[in-house]
Amino acid sequence: MTSTEKQRQQQAELHKKLWNMANDLRGQMEAYEFKNYILGLIFYRYLSEKAEDRVAKLLEEDGISYTEAWKDEEMRAALSEELIQQIGYVIEPKYLFSNMISEITKGDQGEFDTEMLQKAVNAITESTLGAASQEDFQNLFDDMDLASSKLGRDVKSRSRLIAKIMVSINDIPFLHDDVDIDVLGDAYEYMISQFAASAGKKAGEFYTPQQVSKILAQIVTAGKKDIKTVYDPTCGSGSLLLRVAKEANVRKFYGQEMTATTYNLARMNMLLHDVSYQNFDIKLGDTLEDPEHLDMRFEAVVANPPYSSNWSADPKFLNDERFSAYGKLAPKSKADFAFIQHMIHQLDDNGTMAVVLPHGVLFRGAAEGVIRRYLIEEKNYLDAVIGLPANIFFGTSIPTCILVFKKCRESSDNVLFIDASNDFEKGKNQNLLRDEDVEKIVDTYIRRVTIDKYSYLVTFEEIKENDFNLNIPRYVDTFEEESPVDINAVQQQLKDIDQEILNIDQELEKYFKELGM
Repeated sequence: MTSTEKQRQQQAELHKKLWNMANDLRGQMEAYEFKNYILGLIFYRYLSEKAEDRVAKLLEEDGISYTEAWKDEEMRAALSEELIQQIGYVIEPKYLFSNMISEITKGDQGEFDTEMLQKAVNAITESTLGAASQEDFQNLFDDMDLASSKLGRDVKSRSRLIAKIMVSINDIPFLHDDVDIDVLGDAYEYMISQFAASAGKKAGEFYTPQQVSKILAQIVTAGKKDIKTVYDPTCGSGSLLLRVAKEANVRKFYGQEMTATTYNLARMNMLLHDVSYQNFDIKLGDTLEDPEHLDMRFEAVVANPPYSSNWSADPKFLNDERFSAYGKLAPKSKADFAFIQHMIHQLDDNGTMAVVLPHGVLFRGAAEGVIRRYLIEEKNYLDAVIGLPANIFFGTSIPTCILVFKKCRESSDNVLFIDASNDFEKGKNQNLLRDEDVEKIVDTYIRRVTIDKYSYLVTFEEIKENDFNLNIPRYVDTFEEESPVDINAVQQQLKDIDQEILNIDQELEKYFKELGM
C-alpha cells in the first residue's frame, strides 16, 4: 500500500468514526450544534494528551508517574510552572482524558459524569489566569454546554451520551507513529465541512472550501518559503491562516473574528494544529468598526469576508487612515470595498494580499467605482483578477472572484485576468475545484501568461478605456466564434452580462438583509 493510499484509508476510517458520533447526537440537537461537542471533546483530549506527554518528559529521570508527582506539593508547584511556560495551561492528573476514560469503562462503579468533565474544563481555564496564555484560553469551551437539556433530561442521561462520544474519540489514533494523516486537523476540517453542508446559510460565515484556501495560500506565498506574518481580518475558524502554513513556514498568525463561537473555534484550531499560544494573536471584534491590529503591517493577507454585508459607513471613517485617501466610503449595504481598504492598509510593502469577493466589486459604480479607480490608477496595487466557478461555496451559488493586490508590483504596467469559471467538477451540492484546476490557476498567476479563452494580460490603457470596469468577460474572451464578430452584438452581450451580475448582486444584498447581516 502506497503512502497516499494509506492516508486515504486512514482518512476514510476517521470520517466514518466522526459520522457515527454525529449520528449519536442526531435527534438530540441541530446539525450545526454537533461540532460544539465533538470538536470540544476532541480538543479536550488533545490538550490532555499534550499535557500528559510533556509531564512524562519532565518526570523521565525521576521515574514516577504524574499522579504520584502531583501528591507532592513542591513537585506539583514545579510541574505547574513548567506546564504554564511550555504549553500555557495545566491539567490535574484526575482530569486527564485517559483517566476519565478509565472511570467510564468501570461502568456504574466509575466516578465519571458531565459535572466532573465541566470541573475539568473550568480548571484548564483557571490554570491560565494571570499567565501570558490567559487570553488565548479564556471561554474556549463556552459552546460545549454540558448542562444542556438537549443532551438529556438529567445528569445521568447526559453523562451516558457524552461518555459514548468520549469512548469513540478515544478510539481515534491521534498521535501514533503509524498514522500518516493530520488526524486532528482532518477531524476538525471534516466536522466543519459537514456542519457547513448541512447548515447551509450559517456555514458560509466561517468556512472556506479547502481548494479555494489553497489558491489563496499559494498565491500569497509564491516564491517564498518563510513568511514572517500572515493576517486574516475575518478569520472565521482560522482555516485560511493555517492553509498558508502548509505552503510556507509562518512565524506568527494574526486574525480577528466578530462571532464569539467562531472566534473560539479559531483559537481551538490553532492549538489543535500545534501552533503555540505564543505564535498566534486572534482577537474578538468587528474588524471594520473596531480593528485590533491597526498599527501592524503583514507580509501575507488573506480573507473570505462576508459578501456585501452591512457596515455603519459612519462619516467619521473619512478621517480614518484606512479610508481617508480615497475620498469615498463603501456603501452601508456593501462593505466589500471597506474590507479591501482595511486589508490594503494592513499590507506590508513586501507583502501579497488575496481576497475572495462577489463579482459585483468588479463593476459596481458610484463610491465603489471611485475606490476601484483609485486603487488601480493612483496606487497601482491591483495585481490580478481571478474568476471562480459558481456554486463552490456552502450556502450560496453566486460566482465569486479572487482579487490579488501588491504594493510593490514587479509587473507594474498590466493586470492579469484569469477566467477559471468553466473549470470544475459538478458535485451533488456544490461544484468542486479539482487539483488540476487549482494548479492551472496558480501556475498561470505565477507565470503571468496569456492563454486563449482563459487568461489575458491587460494594459492600463485597456482598463481605462473600459472606465475601470473589471468585469472579466471584457478582457478574457470565452465566446466560441461561429461567424464573423458582430461588434454591436458583443457590446450588447457585455451589457447583458453586466446587468445579469448586477441582478445577482441585488439578490445577494436582499439575501443578507433577510439574514440580518
